[in-house]
Amino acid sequence: MQRSNQALDRRHVIGIVIIVSYAILIFTVPLLVHIHVVPILAIVTLIMLSIYVLLALEIIHRSLLAMLGAIIAITSAVLFGNISAEESLDFIIGSIDFNTIGLLLGMMIIVAILGETGVFYWVGIKAGKLSKGNLWILMLLLCSFTAAASMFIDNVTTILLMIPVTLSITRTLKIPAIPFIIAQVLVSNIGGAATLIGDPPNILIGSATGIDFNTFLLHMGLPIAGVFIFSLFLLKIFLRKELNEDQRIEKQSGVQELLERDEEAIIIRNKDTLKKALIVLLGVIVLFSLQGLTHIEVSIVAIGGAAVLLVITKMHLEKILHEVDWPTLFFFAGLFVIVGVAENAGLINALANLAIEITGGDPWLTFLMIIWLSGVGSSFVDNIPLTATLIPVIQSLNLDPNIASTFGAESMFQVSPLWWALALGADIGGNGTLIGSSAGVVAVGLSDRFGHHITFNRWFKIGFPFMLITLFLGTVILPAFLLLISN
Repeated sequence: MQRSNQALDRRHVIGIVIIVSYAILIFTVPLLVHIHVVPILAIVTLIMLSIYVLLALEIIHRSLLAMLGAIIAITSAVLFGNISAEESLDFIIGSIDFNTIGLLLGMMIIVAILGETGVFYWVGIKAGKLSKGNLWILMLLLCSFTAAASMFIDNVTTILLMIPVTLSITRTLKIPAIPFIIAQVLVSNIGGAATLIGDPPNILIGSATGIDFNTFLLHMGLPIAGVFIFSLFLLKIFLRKELNEDQRIEKQSGVQELLERDEEAIIIRNKDTLKKALIVLLGVIVLFSLQGLTHIEVSIVAIGGAAVLLVITKMHLEKILHEVDWPTLFFFAGLFVIVGVAENAGLINALANLAIEITGGDPWLTFLMIIWLSGVGSSFVDNIPLTATLIPVIQSLNLDPNIASTFGAESMFQVSPLWWALALGADIGGNGTLIGSSAGVVAVGLSDRFGHHITFNRWFKIGFPFMLITLFLGTVILPAFLLLISN
């Protein structure tokens, strides 16, 4: 306990030093070099840096942090006259992307009902039985299912449902749980990158740009499939010590216990609910894919599907709503407000101009910069706030004449490749550290609750090289594929 408190105190000191140092720089350096910086712009950058630092150091819960940051940002904008007090509420409502909030809420309810049927427990036990104690086969089966599920159920929810199942299997087999947990998070972030609803950054991108489900899957599906297949070989290399054959031979009693489990019992008890949940989930996914024809927002589809499922299954409403990840929804809402104030203050245009100066306005250099900026950045900052910050930056970049001539509406590309660069970088980049993605944060929290503490260094040794290699592979595959389907 004392060591834990010392580590927390150290994080507090580091966070305060970074934030205070930046505050001194942003408010004094411009005066010394006679550069005029608008006060609200300096304050917004300080707020955003503080959020990134405090998120990375895990000092304050991210939902509380986002809401506090939103309040400070709005108050500052009102005090400095960027937003009038009378318009502040309208500004807050206009800044929040309710399409994203609605999509997440609807899918959380659907998956909560699906989880009540025990289908994830059934899949986990089946995978354990099929592996017959071979740890590599078990890893392969669990990772493949997790990646596939993350395409159609957001990866945070998939991890929430799969980690307890994985811990149950590893406890029975008396094998280390942490390698399996890390591996499943890594592939869930890769699998989630393939679809519009698979990873929160993609939901943000789709909502901001109007990219539909089919278009997202068409452009990202095959490149991500190639990255996923290669990632399995990487896991085999990185986890070779934990997956050695000797462990299979030593754990025969655990294997026997696993084989004797009756995973069908819980499915049989909830068979009717499971059928209804799967039918509704399939219907929701079909409507997602028809969005280009129906033009119905994905949030309406998700919430509608959730409402129908609640009615036909007669599930206890309070119990299901208790399963919804409300803190994450509040985190998104606060984040949208902060980014809205930043955009209003001119920060986004400044960042876009800086990016153009660095790349000289070259479209493909900008494409590469977005991939690696969002990729490496997402390793140390949760990929959700980073994506929310970069979306308006890319919207500004797409207006640059050089970039618009190559990537714009008159070019051969249906959608500007900069959006796919952001999706690839943010999704895969989140694998670099245990704080890089929401799926990673959730997995670490669940693991701690069950007595499996994952340190930053333990994750970093596997996750960061894994991220660099898979991101490099994606950097090669994605532009080649985009050029191929655009010709």
